[in-house]
Amino acid sequence: MSWKTLGAALLFTSLAACGNDAPVTDEPVIGSEAGVDRSHAGAPMPAIDILSPEGETVALADVAAGEPLLVNLWASWCAPCVEELPTLVELANRGDVAVLTLSQDMAPPASIAAFLEDAGLDDVERWQDPEMAFSTELPVAVMPATVLYDADGKEVWRYLGDLDWSGTEAAGLIAELD
Repeated sequence: MSWKTLGAALLFTSLAACGNDAPVTDEPVIGSEAGVDRSHAGAPMPAIDILSPEGETVALADVAAGEPLLVNLWASWCAPCVEELPTLVELANRGDVAVLTLSQDMAPPASIAAFLEDAGLDDVERWQDPEMAFSTELPVAVMPATVLYDADGKEVWRYLGDLDWSGTEAAGLIAELD
């Protein structure tokens, strides 16, 4: 494990959970504040590799293949992350936008699958970023963190903290793609 990866792991293990009462703002999110951060709008999707649900290494950019993509960073040790996963599945099932739930756990894929099964979250796709390359490249310091990319792979916004992705606030944010 590299020092960069170890540093990211230590950072994420020390993060505080964010609440659902996050304000929507155009201002950058600082510290443990939560809400919409548009200060990185237009930034390209990180050129990183991740593990597919089948355990194959794939380029993140190839996952959406020219379609908008909502990337959610979560971890098994993050209670708000786990709590919002079913709402992300619901959003994905609606088909408004492709959703990638990307585990930041460094555990083997079988452990992530077992965790999701034990938690009754069988519908969550098992994408994984065991090196935490995505969170390191952005960087993000709050989990969960969700980033919306347009069809050109450019960031639209990021949402720091948890959100009910099946609700009206999330629908309004996703509608910004139109």
